[in-house]
Amino acid sequence: MRLNAIHTYPVKGSHRLDHDGAQVRPWGLAGDRRWMVVDAAGVGVTQREVAGLVALRAVARDGGLTLRADGHPDLDVAEPSGGEPVPVRTFRSRKLPVPALPAGPAADAWVSALLDRPVRLVWLARPTRHIPAEDREHDTGDQVSFADAYPLLLANAASLDALNGWLADAGEPPVPMARFRPNLVVEGTTAWAEDEWVGRPLRIGSVRFRAAGPCDRCVVTTTDQETGVRGKEPLRTLGRYRNVRQKLLFGLNLVPVTTGRVAVGDEVVVDR
Repeated sequence: MRLNAIHTYPVKGSHRLDHDGAQVRPWGLAGDRRWMVVDAAGVGVTQREVAGLVALRAVARDGGLTLRADGHPDLDVAEPSGGEPVPVRTFRSRKLPVPALPAGPAADAWVSALLDRPVRLVWLARPTRHIPAEDREHDTGDQVSFADAYPLLLANAASLDALNGWLADAGEPPVPMARFRPNLVVEGTTAWAEDEWVGRPLRIGSVRFRAAGPCDRCVVTTTDQETGVRGKEPLRTLGRYRNVRQKLLFGLNLVPVTTGRVAVGDEVVVDR
């Protein structure tokens, strides 16, 4: 089994970046979801509410971020080094507030114009717990980015093939892996093999992880990640075949145990 693809999302909900390799930090991949768009109440704005976030093609760089979108001028944003932290939440319910630093008026205006609503851009200077420990069977630890629940999401290419087979049987077109917004994609194993990895150690190259549980999918998977157009699939088909205790499962959450670099082509080994 090998690592087939690596992706990061510099701003939570933004378009993906593809990589040949990436550094693994305790809170996830370097440059992944350290920035978030928030509303006036300090609650994260995601593709669940605003599908137009797919147009944001942010690029992480040393010391900051470049905001890009068709029809808008590029804007370089520096990582805030001062100012008063503001409390933000990834969701309104059952999430712990964490301190984030405002990106500044220029970034706020740029993102507000893109999304056509008043919002702010914030940076997570110190990844920290934003999910109560009792909310998850397999705890994330104390360092998490602005990711929904866990530092990384892994997906299995064979499972996507199986899902697309079900979609074809229903007369529906296939969906790309981008719909599921994974960080890591593996190939060379059987469909749904990841179901058996929960709670087990996993190694990619020289970096070790803990498989922390399956991922429950939401309406974001029905959003075309290039256009923002939303439909009914693949959630309808996941509901038919992958509904486990009212959760529609695709993908596997990971927590880093060690740090280091992973690269496309790395061997992936699941310990017994």
